[in-house]
Amino acid sequence: MIMNILKVNDVELAYDSFGNENDEAIILIAGLGTQMIRWTDSFCKILAARGFRVIRFDNRDVGCSTHFSHYPTLDFDALATVLMSGQRPDIPYTLDDMSNDAIGLLDALSIDRAHFVGRSMGGMIAQIAASEYPERVLSLTSIMSSSGNPALPQTSPDLMAMMTKPAPNPFEDEAGFLGHSLSFAKHIAGNGYPFEEGAYRALILEEVQRAYDPGSVGRQIAAMAVSGDRRPRLTTIKVPVLVIHGVDDPLFVPACGKDTASAIPGAELMLVDGMGHDLPHQLYKVIASGIERTARRNLHALPE
Repeated sequence: MIMNILKVNDVELAYDSFGNENDEAIILIAGLGTQMIRWTDSFCKILAARGFRVIRFDNRDVGCSTHFSHYPTLDFDALATVLMSGQRPDIPYTLDDMSNDAIGLLDALSIDRAHFVGRSMGGMIAQIAASEYPERVLSLTSIMSSSGNPALPQTSPDLMAMMTKPAPNPFEDEAGFLGHSLSFAKHIAGNGYPFEEGAYRALILEEVQRAYDPGSVGRQIAAMAVSGDRRPRLTTIKVPVLVIHGVDDPLFVPACGKDTASAIPGAELMLVDGMGHDLPHQLYKVIASGIERTARRNLHALPE
């Protein structure tokens, strides 16, 4: 399912595009260990129908983009020890590198400016892009993400264990792999919408067919761990910003979204009842409307 591949910052990035190439661009950034297809075709088409060119891509180390599988398996205990000592751990890349990838993708597509939309880890990447490249970012929508504030409530140890526990190999034990993946997806989903197991099952299997690299989640967790407190960066963002967060989110609790919004001057906070750490299709139009509203406002305030 490789749609297009471009060489960006010494890595290859897989991407595809919806809508008219002459319309303003929205770039969608996926979350931890997930592929661009988590931004479903139907969601992308809803945004494209509102007058945008919608670009989704595989972050480095997932999907059909360049993987860092040659890198030694990360020891999380050792990583925590190094971080607590104030030293910089040896990791293959950072969220800043991933943010540079998104900007580099725009360069490769000859797009001067775009609206940045990121979910979870992708929200962090989009936040960094908006703070470091104000001339390239038209607006920012940060979904189910966080500011990196160390005082915020942390993900529960049980949930972290579930997220980092090795899953069965899908090519040797497909049922076990699906059971593991579906259990986690159910655990982080909100209570306001039915969990559609069939759709999740198909999505998970499609990701496996595109690429399977069990080590990538650990490498991206390490990139998140060294990102630190982004609040000083967030205070510099001047473009229109929307922070969307699910009231039922157990991975990044609502306080994380509130803290992100409070750190960005003029940011709008949208708390969504019944939404967890996922995007049920029943909310696609609500989320798309928020993205569109943010993209359309305060255009006169954009930096030259």
